[in-house]
Amino acid sequence: MTVTQEGARTYEVRTYGCQMNVHDSERLSGLLEEAGYVPAPDGETADVVVFNTCAVRENADNRLYGNLGHLRPAKAGNPRMQIAVGGCLAQKDQGEIVRRAPWVDVVFGTHNIGSLPVLLERARIEGESQVELKESLEVFPSTLPTKRESAYAAWVSVSVGCNNTCTFCIVPSLRGKEKDRRPGDVLAEVQALVDQGVLEVTLLGQNVNTYGVEFGDRLAFGKLLRSCGGIEGLERVRFTSPHPAAFTDDVIAAMAETPNVMHQLHMPLQSGSDRVLRAMRRSYRAERYLGIIERVRAAMPDAAISTDIIVGFPGETEEDFQATLDVVRQSRFANAFTFQYSIRPGTPAATMADQVPKEVVQERYERLVALQEEISWEENKKQVGRTLEVLVAEGEGRKDEATRRLSGRAADNRLVHFAVGDETPRPGDMVTVEVTYAAPHHLVADGAVLGVRRTRAGDAWEARQGGGAPSPGVLLGMPTIGRPAPLPAATGGLLGALIRFVEGGTGSPVPPSAVSSAVSWAVSG
Repeated sequence: MTVTQEGARTYEVRTYGCQMNVHDSERLSGLLEEAGYVPAPDGETADVVVFNTCAVRENADNRLYGNLGHLRPAKAGNPRMQIAVGGCLAQKDQGEIVRRAPWVDVVFGTHNIGSLPVLLERARIEGESQVELKESLEVFPSTLPTKRESAYAAWVSVSVGCNNTCTFCIVPSLRGKEKDRRPGDVLAEVQALVDQGVLEVTLLGQNVNTYGVEFGDRLAFGKLLRSCGGIEGLERVRFTSPHPAAFTDDVIAAMAETPNVMHQLHMPLQSGSDRVLRAMRRSYRAERYLGIIERVRAAMPDAAISTDIIVGFPGETEEDFQATLDVVRQSRFANAFTFQYSIRPGTPAATMADQVPKEVVQERYERLVALQEEISWEENKKQVGRTLEVLVAEGEGRKDEATRRLSGRAADNRLVHFAVGDETPRPGDMVTVEVTYAAPHHLVADGAVLGVRRTRAGDAWEARQGGGAPSPGVLLGMPTIGRPAPLPAATGGLLGALIRFVEGGTGSPVPPSAVSSAVSWAVSG
């Protein structure tokens, strides 16, 4: 059993929802550890339990209040215990949480996660619940300390918030309008992560490809992808999730021409019916969506494309649903995250007429899943016999212990389970394998491992297991840029990446004076 520091209070963060919430929870853990808390041992109830909530699903509040109810006896028996609720549901319900669960000590929103340690201490001293919710972002989350779950892969937020008004989504009202980080801040964080051993970063935004709207550069996201290509040691770059309406050909070119940007795209479809897309206020139509996929595959024939689809949106007819099935057949998605529409209180769709009966939604959902399973399996079978480089992961394969395999992700993000050879790779190492079998949701490589490449990321993972000093959190405000290196030498590292951003990846020469002013622009507020 893990032994905690004597007298230190323990904590646990429970996360629900999207990748943004997962990333926020890493920040919450970093904040708590910086304040002196330590992770709770497995199987023990922590002194501080933090719920990072999601408000997207209809039953999100029932789930939260059920979990809070289960903790009430533990809190009654432990005077040191505190409970905090943050995230989207906290932002939405605000004072309702402490009314329904008065044993909650702290409620904080999406805009002030950095306040958590102070609010916990204030609640402890004053002996009463603290509710603090801000209407706009106080501090960009990526400027806060973090405790990353992975030694080899990391999330990097390029923006928060959303400027769209999709009728099924409550996110814009809870996370606010889009706020973009300066490219220098993003690239500095990526460089800092690589310096810690990270091999793979995923650029994260509610609509990641609208990055640049706040500082007036509609081509900024493609430039950012190309700039990541100038960071030495960064082997894989991914991003999620782009909006089809804002997807531009310069992003496709950046994906195809930047070696460390993976040929993998997750782009939500939501519906293949133009009529439903209009009702959803999704500002694209099926023809545009299919056109993007066609151009992506023309530039990158090996690209794996995945999506999100909602079944049973209010007013959806059988004809509308057939249109979705048609787009799925044409798109040949590697996989799809499929959802049955459920009412999100506070959204325009919640009060729309013609809510589709549950049994109809269920039947359509099952047909969609069956079609996508068939396509996913057919697409995965094309991988049999291919040689893939796999980034070894930790905890990806739930049956690994029983099958005596390890698991990881190929460059296109397909999950691969592989047999262990004479040399056991570490999470963060790279292995080369040949695919021997395909299932709808994973690949298997049961032959001999063709090669193991030990990496800095594997070293970083091993250092964590050895109980050495914890990896320092990424704590970035405005990065400090020293005197620029001579232009011919500035092809790698942060400065090289900034120059690439200014060039837009064209490789055209940039005079030193332009470099100096560009760097100042990239890191300025």
